Amino acid sequence: MPKILTFNGSPYLGVFAANTEKLAIIPPDVSQQAFKETCEALGVDGIKTSVCECSVVGALMCGNSHGCVVPSYALEEEIARIEKYTQVLRLPSKMNAAGNLILANDEVAIVHPDMGKNAIKVVKDALNVEVYKGRIGGLKTVGMAAVATNKGVLVHPKASAQELKFLEDTFGLPVDVGTVNFGSGLIGAALLANSKGYVVGAETTGPELGRIEDALGFI
Repeated sequence: MPKILTFNGSPYLGVFAANTEKLAIIPPDVSQQAFKETCEALGVDGIKTSVCECSVVGALMCGNSHGCVVPSYALEEEIARIEKYTQVLRLPSKMNAAGNLILANDEVAIVHPDMGKNAIKVVKDALNVEVYKGRIGGLKTVGMAAVATNKGVLVHPKASAQELKFLEDTFGLPVDVGTVNFGSGLIGAALLANSKGYVVGAETTGPELGRIEDALGFI
């Protein structure tokens, strides 16, 4: 069952946490109750860790069933916690906020259009995906502008027809537009989802929940 939550009073769950089909990575200061409810809703194991000594884990890392990408300055002990569950590679780039820069499921990743070749190779190797550059709603921070699972993609409402077609062709999945947290187009900043379930910020409305469930194949 989906959950509507806050993390320490914030409805922007995707800024603070990241998830895959198998794992949720949540900062240590999130309550045990919210941690438990998130893992149950997504049907995954969970770990608590900071990334780069920060609680904005979802903004800083991106993962799928094959592995995770973290900033180059992530601490060894943080990487070690995650590596108990999956492989972790560092992003060799000044653009380090992997969660903001990468939109991925288990097959495909879209990345910030200015990402360099070395960083793209790391994304490809860590996540075992085909990698493409793109924008969503004109935004280069594609990881904040959308959420992609293995069943569907939900994106910023200002995504153009050309961008939507690109995403449909690239992911080979249904793509729809929507909002979260009472009108925010930054889907990835507030929604954690996989093929089994989702967790979304507490300000998200009933119609927005309906669009999430339709786009990501829960209806």
